[in-house]
Amino acid sequence: MKRLVLALAATIAVAAPAMADEALAKAKKCTTCHAVDKTKVGPSYQNIAKKYAGKADAEAKLVGVILKGGTGSFGAVPMPPSAGVSDAEAKTLATWILSVK
Repeated sequence: MKRLVLALAATIAVAAPAMADEALAKAKKCTTCHAVDKTKVGPSYQNIAKKYAGKADAEAKLVGVILKGGTGSFGAVPMPPSAGVSDAEAKTLATWILSVK
């Protein structure tokens, strides 16, 4: 029983940050254009993570795109700047996006 409780606690501890960051993406209206596993107006978070996997500047680049907008990385549709997203929130979102599998 003790092992089950510890395993459950570990699972919750690992899943909680990911869920919290997905909740931030929803709260900031990122999910209007993006989804975890499918292309909407913009690319899926999975595709973004794959594109930037292993790149040293990936987090900084995503933070910049989240805050300032961007175009051309995933086609012709531009991403507008994310209104109401702080620098800290953009970093949290970028870190989470890069972790999506």
